[in-house]
Amino acid sequence: MGRDPSATPRMIQSPQLSLYSATADLIAKDIEGREALAAALGVHVPESWPPDLYGPGAMRFALAQLSEAPEQGWSFWYLATREEPVELAGLCGFKGRPDAAGSVEIGYSILGCYQRRGFATEAVGRLLGWAFSHHNVNEVCAETLPHLRQSIRVLEKNGFRRAGAGSEKGVIRFAVQRAWLK
Repeated sequence: MGRDPSATPRMIQSPQLSLYSATADLIAKDIEGREALAAALGVHVPESWPPDLYGPGAMRFALAQLSEAPEQGWSFWYLATREEPVELAGLCGFKGRPDAAGSVEIGYSILGCYQRRGFATEAVGRLLGWAFSHHNVNEVCAETLPHLRQSIRVLEKNGFRRAGAGSEKGVIRFAVQRAWLK
């Protein structure tokens, strides 16, 4: 019997990072604990794992998403440094598949010890390219708070423009559209 292709993570490389798409197996290992995740990915997982906003609740949400639609890429991507020692530095990813209008939301979080090294900018850039490689994606959006200047810079460096109010009070929305990239 062959192995389920949705169980093996996809990998995208950037100059500083290897990005591994979440699978149901990987997220289950992440929920199980750092040691299980480290063994599954073959990388060191810091004691400070997981990064902000990606705790067990977010992991269970992603696991449910992947159970419903196992196509990889539209959930989390684990970010591992390429420089030795290879270690998880954060997460980046999408909050689900593109909607009927072709819009998909991206989010990211980097462990404190890896911030201000360009990892978020690099990961968002790679996943932006990955998203736009799908014909049904017309827009990638993101939401952040106005005081999170570093987060806003990550978006601006990747071509995102302010696009109004976000989905919650005090949140601002940014977007980049396929048409702008031509």
